[in-house]
Formats: sequence, structure tokens, C-alpha cells
Amino acid sequence: MVITVTGGSGLLGPALMAALRERGHEVRQLVRRPVRADHESFWDPGAGVVDPGVLEGVAAVVHLAGASIAGKRWSGPYKRLLVESRVRSTATLVDAIGRLSAPPEVLVSASGVDFYGDTGDRVIDEGAPLGRGFLARLCEAWEGTARDAPVRNVQLRTGLVLSGKGGALGPMLPIFRMGLGAPLGSGRQYWSWIAVEDWVGSVLHVLENREISGPVNLVGPSPLTNAEFTKTLGRALRRPTMPIGVPGFALELGLGEFAKEALLPSHRIVPKKLVDSGYGFIHTRLDQALAAVI
Repeated sequence: MVITVTGGSGLLGPALMAALRERGHEVRQLVRRPVRADHESFWDPGAGVVDPGVLEGVAAVVHLAGASIAGKRWSGPYKRLLVESRVRSTATLVDAIGRLSAPPEVLVSASGVDFYGDTGDRVIDEGAPLGRGFLARLCEAWEGTARDAPVRNVQLRTGLVLSGKGGALGPMLPIFRMGLGAPLGSGRQYWSWIAVEDWVGSVLHVLENREISGPVNLVGPSPLTNAEFTKTLGRALRRPTMPIGVPGFALELGLGEFAKEALLPSHRIVPKKLVDSGYGFIHTRLDQALAAVI
């Protein structure tokens, strides 16, 4: 297949593009910087500019672009950037796809488990409704724009991705290696995680199974509380962890709204659509996943 990818310079894009090429697919990449290779094409999603020829006749578009949630403190302008970088870029692709004579078969667009808001200890699958909070509203606007595409579309509600190249583990590993790892807040909030290998495998599974559409939870089958996650990561690094958690108010003072929205809510999410459609996870236990990526 010929597949066009946006957001290819982040944590997940390079891993996905490498896997696609290993399977013999041709990958075209949309970039916002000067073009450096034959497989790249420039686009300006904020201005609604994209070359339709890059999308004409391709089998799929995988849209991962968007400003980093953890990139900066959430000022008003940065929150607008978080929304606009996702919604405008998606709208640019959807509009271009709608004008093609040979549109792609599927638009696969990124999203997050933050769609569900704080779900406590309830087990949540793709049938759960929209939650509360800024990130939930962001995900809904993002997904709603993608659903306007006149082709099969899939929204990847991704959880905490475990990778040895950064992402969520990037800022955590130095702290844990010093023996200073600790639960966040009460530690009772669930974290739904997925190893980068399974994230890539899940996207390939979605691309190759035409019966899958709509939201898909990209999480592993075994969510854990933050306290359990902390202990498991400490054991994986053979380092002790602190018995007392970092108070929620301290996290909010230091990290602002990001802590309240992304670190302290509980997401006990399960990958029902992936399991029901036959995807076989490589890593089902956190200790196995950490051993593979650290």
C-alpha cells in the first residue's frame, strides 16, 4: 500500500513508518519544514495548505500531528495551540480528501484516552461517553473533525505509551534511577499503558482490517494503578521507590493544569475493539513491557 503519514518526527511516527516499510508499503510523509527527501511533501496545516497529489490514490492517511501536550506549561495561548494544531490540521486533511477523485480508503487519526475524562475505578471501553475537562473537549473536537472525512475513519485513543526513546518514560527514568520514584497524588488513579511495539502493531492491525472504524482504544489489556506502576518501574530498574506519594496540590503547583488533567485523573481503559477483532498483544504485563523498552 501507499500510505501518507503526518507527525512523522515525533515519538510514534518514526516507529510506525519503519514498520510500514518493513512490510513493503510505500510511505509518504507530510512535513512542515523544508523538504529533504523524495518521500516528503511540504504542508502548512494552520493555513489549510496541502498538495492534493500527495493524497490522491493512496490507500491510507495516518494523521499523528499535533503540539505536545507535555511540551509547555498550559497558558491560555498554549491551550489554544493544543486545540488548533489538532483540529486545523485534521480539517485540512478532511477537506483535501473530500476533493479527491481517488480518495484514500481510510483516515486514521490520533486521539487519546483523555476523551473519557476521570473514570475512577470503572472499566471503560469504546462505548463510554465523553468525559469532562479540557483534554476531553480537545479529543472530542479532534475526533469530530476527523469523522467528517467521507471515507472509513478511525480515531486512535492512545494511552500511556512506553518507549525507551522518550515519551512518558523520558522524564520518569532519571528520577526513578536515583531512587526517588514515588506515586503521584493518591496513587489510586489507573494508568492505561501500551508498549510502543503494540502501539505500532495496533495501528497496522487497524489499517489492514476494513471492518474496524470509529474510536479504538490503543491501550494494553492490563491497566494498573499509579502506585502499582511506580512499584513495577522501580523493580524493573532495581531501585527503591518512595513510600509516600507526591501530593496532588504540589503537582498542580509545579505543573499547572497539565497535572490536574493528565497525571491525576484515573483511566481504567480496556482495548475492547482490538481484542474483539483478533489483535494479539506482544506485551500484556507491565514488567514484561518495561523489560523490553528499558
